[in-house]
Amino acid sequence: MLTERENLTKSEAAQLNPVTLAFLGDAVYSMYVRERLALSGCGKVSQLQRVAAQVVSAKGQSVFLDKLIPLFTEEESDIFRRGKNAKKATKSKSATSLEYNRSTGLEAVLGFLYLTGQEDRIKQLLAISDVESFAIQAETTPFKPGRF
Repeated sequence: MLTERENLTKSEAAQLNPVTLAFLGDAVYSMYVRERLALSGCGKVSQLQRVAAQVVSAKGQSVFLDKLIPLFTEEESDIFRRGKNAKKATKSKSATSLEYNRSTGLEAVLGFLYLTGQEDRIKQLLAISDVESFAIQAETTPFKPGRF
């Protein structure tokens, strides 16, 4: 948790607009992916950014969801459906409507779990992601401290 706050109850979090949950969940997922890439110890920042963008994109999330949806609890499935079906003010430029809606559903679940203090469940779900999703397809240069 990055801010000092009390966790919301599940009931309180479920009453939030699913797009608001997705707004927060997008940041949770992006932070997870970026941390995982940064700690991999390889790649130039431009390569890490490219891979992160692919993984957190609506297309990348939609592919990941095929493995994740069967693992959702009933409550998570409900939040996912609400996020997927929510009216959104924006449209994706590089994904289909289905991919974009599914990614919003995933992000809503992550936002819900985060606000209710279920970080262990977030880690459990995100640990399912394929290692290949994070593969850097270019020559890597390890970081060398003190070299600018």
